[in-house]
Amino acid sequence: MYPVCLNISGKLCVVIGGGRVAERKIQGILAGSGSVRVVSPALTTTLHDLASQAVIEWREKPYSGTDLEDAFLVFAATNTPKVQGAVLRDARAAGLLVNIADNSAACDFQVPASIRRGDLTLSVATKGKSPAVAAMVKRRLEHDFGEEYAQLTAFTSLLRDRILAEDALSHEEKRLLFQKILHDDIVDWLRDRRWDRIQQHLQSVFGRPVVLDPEILTKETL
Repeated sequence: MYPVCLNISGKLCVVIGGGRVAERKIQGILAGSGSVRVVSPALTTTLHDLASQAVIEWREKPYSGTDLEDAFLVFAATNTPKVQGAVLRDARAAGLLVNIADNSAACDFQVPASIRRGDLTLSVATKGKSPAVAAMVKRRLEHDFGEEYAQLTAFTSLLRDRILAEDALSHEEKRLLFQKILHDDIVDWLRDRRWDRIQQHLQSVFGRPVVLDPEILTKETL
């Protein structure tokens, strides 16, 4: 498996099946700003609500090959081996990447267990061998990496733009600034909202006052 972060924003992802597995797949797609077409005679309550609100497209019928038209990614999430096999054959024939639930060997890609902290994404994959292990590691990551890491990502992104705009600095000087900004205690300062300490740290790094509005950081992480 080759780890990759895929941009699915606005791209059509087709999910065959309307049960709990399909629901989890669809929630992940929506979190990535993907467009969803779900094909199933019935849906979970959650998916039915999403379809009623036009958040997802619902084709209320059994699967057929034409359902994959214009798809970017395909997910087969039914409990019927015959349907799963048909989706796999049709997707392969159309040159589409396909994920087959409970059949990791047939998948072109796996969906890792992930947590999101603003623009920071942490993912765990086991090549489909042990979803339970992936879930266990994910729970630990959720505990160890709180929302302050969303602010850390936004914080360093804002400073990165400023540093890159400094034409007088060499590439090596910019690299060292990036390293110095990430003080061992900076996560604690962000968690405790110690803006005064952060400002002092930035002044020591840059050799001059650097003003960052805490409200901007909050907005960046919403």
